[in-house]
Amino acid sequence: MFDLNSFIAKYVVKRPQSMFLKDIENNHETLNSKIGGKKILVIGGAGSIGSSYIKAILPFKPKTLVVVDINENALAELTRDIRSTRGLYVPDDFVPYPMDFASPTFEKMFRKRGGFDVVANFSAHKHVRSEKDIFSVEALLQNNVLHAKILLDLLEEFPPEEYFCVSTDKAANPVNIMGASKRIMEDVIFSYSDKFPVKTARFANVAFSNGSLPAGFLARISKLQPLSAPSDVRRYFVSPEESGQICMLACMLGKNREIFFPKLEDAQMMTFDTIARELLKEQGFEVLECETDEEAIDKAEQLKNGSKKYPVHFSESNTSGEKPFEEFYTDTEKVDMNRLNALGIIVDKEISDRDRIEKLFSELKEEFEKEETTKNKIVQIIKDYLPNFEHIETGKSLDSKM
Repeated sequence: MFDLNSFIAKYVVKRPQSMFLKDIENNHETLNSKIGGKKILVIGGAGSIGSSYIKAILPFKPKTLVVVDINENALAELTRDIRSTRGLYVPDDFVPYPMDFASPTFEKMFRKRGGFDVVANFSAHKHVRSEKDIFSVEALLQNNVLHAKILLDLLEEFPPEEYFCVSTDKAANPVNIMGASKRIMEDVIFSYSDKFPVKTARFANVAFSNGSLPAGFLARISKLQPLSAPSDVRRYFVSPEESGQICMLACMLGKNREIFFPKLEDAQMMTFDTIARELLKEQGFEVLECETDEEAIDKAEQLKNGSKKYPVHFSESNTSGEKPFEEFYTDTEKVDMNRLNALGIIVDKEISDRDRIEKLFSELKEEFEKEETTKNKIVQIIKDYLPNFEHIETGKSLDSKM
């Protein structure tokens, strides 16, 4: 029987156990004091990273766990999952809410509870494909940047002991709007760091996370559809379990205005076609390489007749916003590689200039109100704010490919 966690450990991250176990063991007492008996709010908690964060903190026995997510079905599955996991502690005050964190309803709930000791925000547009056109770009920036201010203004009234918001490796020298939005988000949360402690983490790809290409491989195989993947895009990967542990360690052990990232080396980068090949082999198939999406789709019909030759189309990337490799920090950022065993930390970040951020927000809102605004205009506004934003535009979106 196929075991996804075993496959990830063997073929993707190539580690038999979490790379963060030593850091958790070494800091167990601190983690217990930061989590045990505390009121914790997790926004976007039904997603891959948010749910893994919840599973990481529950053994330390928080008093309250409130989970907010707009995905009602995923929230229901999260609740079933944690209630069905043998030995997993669940506090009496556990409430999953299907609601938007930027809504008046959320604010009412938050105020009624008098705030929280720990707030972790995982709500985000996380895919490069989210920048198809001006409408998708606006939705991305609203969620990742503009709505963040609504939450932070509320937290300013009810300062938490810890605030964590997930970033991305694509925020370092960004080449796509998603990565740039997360880099701006870092500035936004740091602009509130004189009011309460804020921390974040730049992530590797989470293997087989919801909506990811590897998760798509499993969906395609279940439907006997062909696989497609870039052959030249190299990415860092962590397991779902590790993703939650990164966030827990950053949130609870981090100092104000610090950015955490996993200590991964270039040799640990993987290409998506390599993962697809290993997955098909593990499922008992032989890879059948095709020249086009259309050829792969046609040959997939043979799978319905029991063929063990699985059609794939692997090709070089030609879509907007794709870096050939990833990086966690820039040459201008100061890094501490010694404090923790498996996590590096970007330190000495300054409190961001709120006036400059407010100016950016005003420019974005004004531009979005225009009927004839364009994606290129938004890119220029972001470039004016982030001089190192080098947008890769090819005119082709991932949504145009299989």
